[in-house]
Amino acid sequence: MSEFGVEELDWPDQYDVIEKHTLSGLDLVEKYIKFVKERTEIEQNYAKQLRNLTKKYSPKRGSKEEQECRFSNHQSFLDILNEMNDYAGQRELIAENMMMNICIELTKYLQELKLERKTHLSDGKKAQQSLESTYKQLDNSKKRFEREWREAEKATQYAEKTDQDINATKADVEKAKQQAHMRTHIAEECKNDYAAQLQKYNKEQNQFYFTDMPLIFNNLQDMDERRMRKLAQAYILYADTERHVMPIIGKCLEGITRAGTNVNEKNDSLVLIEQHKSGFERPGDLEFEDYSQGINRASSDSSLGTPKGPLDLLGKNKSKPFWLFSKKSKPAATEDFGHLPPEQRRKRLQQKIDDISKELQKELDQSEALGKMKDVYEKNPQMGDPASLAPQITQTTHNIERLRGELSKYESWLAGAGGRGESLRYSTHSLNNNTGNNVMESHSISCVPDGAQSDESTPDASQAIYAEFDDDFEEEELSIPIGQCTALYNFPGSSEGTIAMQEGEVLAVVEEDKGDGWTRVRRNNGDEGYIPTSYANITLNK
Repeated sequence: MSEFGVEELDWPDQYDVIEKHTLSGLDLVEKYIKFVKERTEIEQNYAKQLRNLTKKYSPKRGSKEEQECRFSNHQSFLDILNEMNDYAGQRELIAENMMMNICIELTKYLQELKLERKTHLSDGKKAQQSLESTYKQLDNSKKRFEREWREAEKATQYAEKTDQDINATKADVEKAKQQAHMRTHIAEECKNDYAAQLQKYNKEQNQFYFTDMPLIFNNLQDMDERRMRKLAQAYILYADTERHVMPIIGKCLEGITRAGTNVNEKNDSLVLIEQHKSGFERPGDLEFEDYSQGINRASSDSSLGTPKGPLDLLGKNKSKPFWLFSKKSKPAATEDFGHLPPEQRRKRLQQKIDDISKELQKELDQSEALGKMKDVYEKNPQMGDPASLAPQITQTTHNIERLRGELSKYESWLAGAGGRGESLRYSTHSLNNNTGNNVMESHSISCVPDGAQSDESTPDASQAIYAEFDDDFEEEELSIPIGQCTALYNFPGSSEGTIAMQEGEVLAVVEEDKGDGWTRVRRNNGDEGYIPTSYANITLNK
């Protein structure tokens, strides 16, 4: 037979063995659930520590470290931090999948098994109690039959003795015979009842040992085998859960390797040189001072000033030679950046001109918007009072004049420093004055010295400035991801501002959905754009 050894053991022993064995199996499932749950806690803590680590070493916005990301070795380290952040996300995914697919599923299944086991064992108890109850009835009927049969024998013997007694009256003999007959009849009834109870018990016992209990044991065996199959699947799922994210973890590691190969030491050196080159001319040879010819000290001092180099430009002591690596205190900063070396001064002046031009462009846009709004109010008084715009128009006009003055000042300084004097162009707008309909026209500004004519045939150097501005903007927008997402569907990303993605692709989330159905994401190569929120499975950092 295939059941749990029903032939080899007596029922009580069999029942206890099976009860303990099935309980041990359920305990193993519960132990495995606790094991996986503790593993998920380890993964979550590991991921949290990795995220804290990447956050700790990530440069702060506007810090010196962030500015140094223009060098490839610094940028590569930032790429490694981003990859480790993505790696932490995969560890979180392992923990989440193990919790959902193993812990929660097995816990639910375990409750079902406990209920099923309880039902089967309860059926076995009921069958045993029923058989024991029938046996008690059999034993009672047997004892009653034994007792009544003895009483009948005594009554029969007494009747025979009374019949032979010569002193006994006929009435006494008759009474004794009736008593013996009654007792014999009762004993016969008890005998028949005992025989019926015996037949009933044997039938129930046969049903118990050959039908009921084998069925219950088979059900328990089937339940235990199903438990083992489910547990074996959970064992395999434990490995598959981590194996599933291995390709993405591999991509993270590839990204780290790629960050290492992207380090360009020669280019970093050129960037540093370009960033900090002074523009000073190298000092010329010092002249021989022949004191034997009576050259006075004053003229000899002046002879040292002949070479035009950093000593002259920085106003140093001309009687001492210029040492390249000597530590000197930095001169006080000036508004025209005259404290800086020539090349650095030109760059700072050009940057300042570009910043003022951008600010001026914003004010001109604001001026145009106010002018249009004023015209609308004048034509449609019910929409608003034109006079209410007067303070804003006046302030905007003042800002424009102030910025133009500053722009002209820095342009002249740049021209004096030998710069080409080209700035960002700003478009022409009209400005309505609140005191009347005076219109101020702004024109394209070219930072060239007065009287000089810009060469229109040369390439527009502002393109380089635009490119530099774009680079700064991108660097400013670069932020630490707030989560990650996995694409559920392909998305072409054909609209402006969107980004294409393939099903299964993992992207970093840099801005969550604001309620419009779009989420901003970034690839490892730095490409950013929006994707439909419903097209991806998004997990935000906790």
